[in-house]
Amino acid sequence: MVSRDVPDRESDSDAAQHGGVQSVDRALAILEILARTGHAGVSEIAEEIGIHKSTASRLLGSLVARDIVQQNNERGKYQLGFGVLRLASSIPGRLSLVREARTVMEALAEEHKETVNLAVLRSNYAVNVDQAMGPSTLATYDWVGSLTPLHATSSGKVLLAALPAEERERVLKETGLPARTPLTITSRKQLELQLLEVSHRGYAVTREEFEIGINAIAVPVHNHAGTVIGAVSIAGPAFRFDPEDKPGLVESLQAAGLQISANMGYTGP
Repeated sequence: MVSRDVPDRESDSDAAQHGGVQSVDRALAILEILARTGHAGVSEIAEEIGIHKSTASRLLGSLVARDIVQQNNERGKYQLGFGVLRLASSIPGRLSLVREARTVMEALAEEHKETVNLAVLRSNYAVNVDQAMGPSTLATYDWVGSLTPLHATSSGKVLLAALPAEERERVLKETGLPARTPLTITSRKQLELQLLEVSHRGYAVTREEFEIGINAIAVPVHNHAGTVIGAVSIAGPAFRFDPEDKPGLVESLQAAGLQISANMGYTGP
């Protein structure tokens, strides 16, 4: 006969494990609350999570001890601590834009059967750092490593639109607005109006501005801090490719830009 007073060791172990997971889950919930609200008191946190104040206080104490959370001495409320920055700072260095974008770009090229490029801003130019070719792409030119003018390309306009006004002024003053084709925008006033539209719409379109016979559309890619760090574009022959006339293309490209951004740690506005 087994005594009821003898504990079941396996059950105790399971219970301890469950309790540990629950504590981790609650600690993460606290961090999410502080990230959303900026600061909160013990009572507010306990009420939102649905736990006793003493439990919330104990969890907060553990987070404070590790500098993940800090207490505002004036109001007694809690906010995220600098330990969060220490942890987060190790992530961007491990993220490669090309690596994180590759699968998304390949899927985009396969879906729309056109060339997809990834570009970043370098030395006043848009530099293509990766390319995915669609199955029916006519052109076979490798754009990787190519420097392209900001004012005449869809990726360039996305990158220009994201710059502070002073930086954009400097770049355009140094590069000028040389005509690449008869359709290149060479008026500063007209370009600025276009860039305002790019910022409003969230994408840029060029029609034979960089090269006769080529149309393109691009959207921004953001990093974990929300900064525009690149642009992903789709380009194709003008006789068959008008980005805004192809059903679903704009939405598909914007979704791809958001996915790459998410891969880089971006969580949205």
